Amino acid sequence: MRIGHPDRGVAAAVMTAAALLFVPLSTARAQVAAPGVEVPDERKRLNARVFDRVWHVVERDYYDPSLNGVDWEAARDRFRPEAVAAVDDGALYTTINAMLDLLDDAHAQASSPAVTRRQDAAGRERPVIGITVARGDDGVYRVEAVREGSAAADAGVRPGWRLAGGWTPDHDVIAGQVVRIAFLDEAGAPQARELTPRIMPPVPTFVADRSRPGVLVLTVRAFEPGLGRWMGAELAGLGPDVDVILDFRGNPGGRLYEAEAVLGCFLPADVPWAWRTARTGARRLMTTSAPCGELGAPLENDLAVLVGPSSRSAAELTPAALQESGRGLVVGTKTPGAVLISMDADLPDGGRLTLSRADFVTVSGVRLEKRGVTPDVVVAAEAGPDAALAAAIAALADPVDTAGSPPAPN
Repeated sequence: MRIGHPDRGVAAAVMTAAALLFVPLSTARAQVAAPGVEVPDERKRLNARVFDRVWHVVERDYYDPSLNGVDWEAARDRFRPEAVAAVDDGALYTTINAMLDLLDDAHAQASSPAVTRRQDAAGRERPVIGITVARGDDGVYRVEAVREGSAAADAGVRPGWRLAGGWTPDHDVIAGQVVRIAFLDEAGAPQARELTPRIMPPVPTFVADRSRPGVLVLTVRAFEPGLGRWMGAELAGLGPDVDVILDFRGNPGGRLYEAEAVLGCFLPADVPWAWRTARTGARRLMTTSAPCGELGAPLENDLAVLVGPSSRSAAELTPAALQESGRGLVVGTKTPGAVLISMDADLPDGGRLTLSRADFVTVSGVRLEKRGVTPDVVVAAEAGPDAALAAAIAALADPVDTAGSPPAPN
């Protein structure tokens, strides 16, 4: 089971993040065949198979049997002709995602084959241009992060820029093959760039920083396999006077087991932390159970968790549980509220569908979906990463209790 970051297998349970990459609808419709231009029959057949697979899985498995009030048959009649007529993956997946958007669910998303290949290769050396982008509610890509030492960094691309034309994430990146992108910067000014992808090693998923006296910062970029073992090893033997800071900013989520392992690092076993409700209406209480590596007992050191607008799913549920239990101080920017329990399904062309399969509320009854986690100490994202970290260090050093009360249940 995974939370947020899409799995590599078929129908692996997840709680998904809304950070996947898709073409804006206006771009896709420009890619539908012009009058008099015939889309090859083979392409039409594949388009139809992919669309129909998505439509049927939603109808059969979506966590809300009412499909949030959407007339799903009418949606098929509206979007299927456009999907079948799509000339490429970008147009096809934008049409599919436009249909999924009717559900008003950030987790219901389809990843094109190119996006899926990049997800599956995330842990390997590969060609990259060095930008992480996410599609907003307006259907426009925005740059969330720029990798140091990449072509994008050398070209001066900055977080917050919007993609306005050229390459989209539905196209593969090939080493040495120039990628042309039209950006709009923070002021809306055009910024055209030609980026040559470079082979770069994967970014480490887990990083421990002991450079500050009396502070251990554990950066977790995803709840991937081995997180619990790694965190347990980093915490084992830690002196009682060392403050611990978990950095979940930019973390899209991952495996539920690893989220429970992180909670097990700081909370006793069998502590209730969430309720899960299936499509059938059956509710199940989730309690801490997964071991934190070889850590013999939950750590008692002071704890803070850094979150931000790109902290999703497991990176929201974990700080929420620590906050509600009074075990940890949450610092940073409010999270987006993308926490439904979901499942992946492979599509006929190599793409992937992520779909919500169960609802989730905290143990106190707070539904975090579309609400997110409100930090105890708020630090604007625009202040930069050092500001949030500095605020967490200062809050832990302050003997005054700065933790706020959890939000009231909906």
